[in-house]
Amino acid sequence: MKHCGTKTLETERLILRRFREDDAESMFRNWASDPEVTTFLTWPTHTSVDVTKHVLSLWLPEYEKPDYYHWVITLKENGDEPIGTIHGLIKEELELVTVGYCLSRNYWHKGIMSEALQALIDFFFTEVEANCINSYHDPRNPNSGKVMTHCGMKFDGTLRASDK
Repeated sequence: MKHCGTKTLETERLILRRFREDDAESMFRNWASDPEVTTFLTWPTHTSVDVTKHVLSLWLPEYEKPDYYHWVITLKENGDEPIGTIHGLIKEELELVTVGYCLSRNYWHKGIMSEALQALIDFFFTEVEANCINSYHDPRNPNSGKVMTHCGMKFDGTLRASDK
C-alpha cells in the first residue's frame, strides 16, 4: 500500500480533517458523551470533557505515522464544528482497511455518514491502493449496516464474537 497519512478530504457537504486539540469540547458535546451514540461502539461513553481531552492527547501524536488514518467530520455549512469521526485501521499484510465511524445523533438519517464513508472508500482504493476495505456493525444497530450497503459494501457474514 502507498501510505500517505490522514489527508484532508472534501465532499459535496463535508470536510474530513485531522483532529486538533481544540476539538475536545465539540467531540464531547456532540457524540462522545451521548450514551445513545456510543451504545454499539467499542469504547465507553465519555464521562467528562477531560476524558475526551485525554483520548485526543493519545490520538494526535499518531498523525506522525504515514499509516494512521483518523478524521473528524465537519459539515461545510457549520464551519469547522466537529460532528463525528471516521477512521481506517490498517492490516498491512492483507492490504486491508477496516473502517469505523460514529456521528452526532443530531445528524443521523441525513446521508452524512454514507457521504463520509464513500469518500474514505474512494481514498483508500485510489490513493492508498488498498486491496480490501471492510467494516462491521452490531446487529442491534442495523442503520450502521445500511450506511455500508448504501456505499456498495456487501454483507459477508456474521461474527460469533467481536471486540464489544
